[in-house]
Amino acid sequence: MDWIYILLLVLVFCLVVIIYLGTKLLTISEQLIIIEDSLLDIKKGNWNRRILVNENDMTKRICYSINDMAMNSQAQLIQLKQSEQVYKRLMTSLSHDVRTPLTSLVGYLEAIQQKFVTGKEKEEYLEIALNKAHHLKGFVEALFDWVKLDAKEQVFKLEQQDINEFTRDILVNWISTFEEENLKYSIDISEEECFIQLDPNAYTRIINNLIQNVIEHSGGTSIDLQISENEQSVMIQISDNGKGISPHDLPHIFDRLYQSDESRSTNGNGLGLAIARELVLLHKGTIHTQNQLSGGTTFIVNLPKAL
Repeated sequence: MDWIYILLLVLVFCLVVIIYLGTKLLTISEQLIIIEDSLLDIKKGNWNRRILVNENDMTKRICYSINDMAMNSQAQLIQLKQSEQVYKRLMTSLSHDVRTPLTSLVGYLEAIQQKFVTGKEKEEYLEIALNKAHHLKGFVEALFDWVKLDAKEQVFKLEQQDINEFTRDILVNWISTFEEENLKYSIDISEEECFIQLDPNAYTRIINNLIQNVIEHSGGTSIDLQISENEQSVMIQISDNGKGISPHDLPHIFDRLYQSDESRSTNGNGLGLAIARELVLLHKGTIHTQNQLSGGTTFIVNLPKAL
């Protein structure tokens, strides 16, 4: 009789195991159906689809992976659409910023070539044509720099530089421009050495772009540049006494191709400040701008002493 009892126990145990495995298989089968439906939905373009899963589900790792893939793909798709919009704006801006001065330039040169103007008027036409050519050259250079930065193709070489002395060397080339523009200037840079890691070309472009922005857009009559330091970083401040930047535009002033319609003139291409920000970020630094209570704007660049 004992063997019959043991046999019954074995049969009951096997039955329990079969029921348990059957339940698990049924659950897994249902989960696989849900996974299949979700994958079909995602394949159709519904990147918002997510698979709900319990902690004890045997397919949870697969579900988590699918959810991660969907979220990553959704993020990449959003980024791609944003990039498409930006490049559409870039093409629109490029068309306007190149075609308008180019058409004007051709008009002035044709007038000179066909001898519609002579003497002093001819010289004036030549000067205007030259200015427009320089404007086009500056735009193309800015566009080329931005494309290289955006494609991560810009090559940087960091060197130990005395930022105080190096900045003074940059500013020397601007003195004549300040005087031509009737801009009063103040330079507050210590005579003491302050060495940090810089890419000379990139840093020069940062300073030049910020100064150029003040000259072209601020409408001010003075520009001030100050450099200070602490144990961790160096701070460069470039200030003007112009019209300032409206609160609406302030958060977007460093966005590529962004052009203010109210607080600043729209004679730029919207790339100068965006390039400056990218170059600052490549130095592991920060850049921001703020309006002064007394009027005007201050651009503030912080660069770390140790990268």
